[in-house]
Amino acid sequence: MSATTGDLSPSSGLGTWRTPLVIIICGCLIALLSFGPRSSLGFFIQPMGREFAWGRDVFGLALALQNLLWGLGQPIAGAIADRFGIMRVMIVGALLYAGGLLLMRYSTAPLSLDLGAGVLIGFGLSGCSFNLVLSAFSKLLPPEKRGFALGAGTAAGSFGQFLFAPFGVAMIDNFGWQAALTVFALLMLLIVPLSLAIATPPSTAPASNAPAADQQSFKTALAEAFGHRSYVLLVLGFFTCGFQLAFITVHLPAYLADRGVAASTGGWVVAAIGLFNIIGSLSVGWLQNKYPKRYILSIIYLARALSILAFISFPITTFSAIVFGAATGLTWLSTVPPTSALVALMFGTRWFATLYGFAFVSHQVGGFLGVLLGGVVFEQFGSYTPIWWLSIFFGVLSALINLPIVEAPVARPVAQPA
Repeated sequence: MSATTGDLSPSSGLGTWRTPLVIIICGCLIALLSFGPRSSLGFFIQPMGREFAWGRDVFGLALALQNLLWGLGQPIAGAIADRFGIMRVMIVGALLYAGGLLLMRYSTAPLSLDLGAGVLIGFGLSGCSFNLVLSAFSKLLPPEKRGFALGAGTAAGSFGQFLFAPFGVAMIDNFGWQAALTVFALLMLLIVPLSLAIATPPSTAPASNAPAADQQSFKTALAEAFGHRSYVLLVLGFFTCGFQLAFITVHLPAYLADRGVAASTGGWVVAAIGLFNIIGSLSVGWLQNKYPKRYILSIIYLARALSILAFISFPITTFSAIVFGAATGLTWLSTVPPTSALVALMFGTRWFATLYGFAFVSHQVGGFLGVLLGGVVFEQFGSYTPIWWLSIFFGVLSALINLPIVEAPVARPVAQPA
């Protein structure tokens, strides 16, 4: 194989054990570990708030910074991974993530919370989250295995949410929030050995007769992508996914508690989101090989908007909350497989981590606003209702934005022989 698709041959020294199955399993474990703690941080709002007399706007700012810096760091981490290989980026990301969780554990002031939960975890996620796992799958696996692998990698992140939400609540209830954060930090260190399995080789200078995609420079790839209408539409639509997911992840536990739902039930609601998204992500990973990806994305955004509308239109009970968790879970990260697949289809895999990283910036800017506005609006008005309605509006808008996307490789001039 070329350097852009990975070298799994026995002569590489790694191919004897790095089979596609090993790559998928280890990549999924990384996605599980990296996504689990950050999806459970909403459960620390109330115990830390009580201890330090912090309002929800304090946590809103810290976790909004996390989402924003995760997004801004993603294309940088992707470009470094595309150029020098994924493993180095993964290791640095895991260490930053663990350090951020430990600093959060020892935070006694909003500034240290911003630095730990916001800056360190945000940049750590850009280096070791499922985004780079999906990039590794796209580079290392043959095309016929990519659709399932992308769905599996996304589903693994959801399974991390399913495991860590009730686990985090149980740790907080039985051992305190400080112990929970310490355990989370130690678990992040497992990403370091797992990253060996999804290591990609450094990029080398392409031959003059290589495909046009492999001859692109970084600047050329960016100019081509942002001059391509379908990529721009895809990026704009991805904003909604981040806005809705981040708002729900951070503020749903407190929203349910405000309405008399027990914290343990809130944990199971978040877990239900993760569990049902395994079904959603795997199903979408399979469906995208049979149906147009733009239609799948439109249906996902519209279905999520309708589920939010139904949730806030009826009285909140334990049953309705769990049903909402299940319905939301089916569409939770299901946007990721078709979005990442469309990026690879349009532009190839040479600069995949970079171009998907820029799409993810839009996702995380949405997440930043969702978390920040949730905290600010609640402190100002004592209600999350305006943000729920804004989530519905964005869902309908993204359903429409994705419809005109053209699913085809971008036209490039044929490389001339040397």
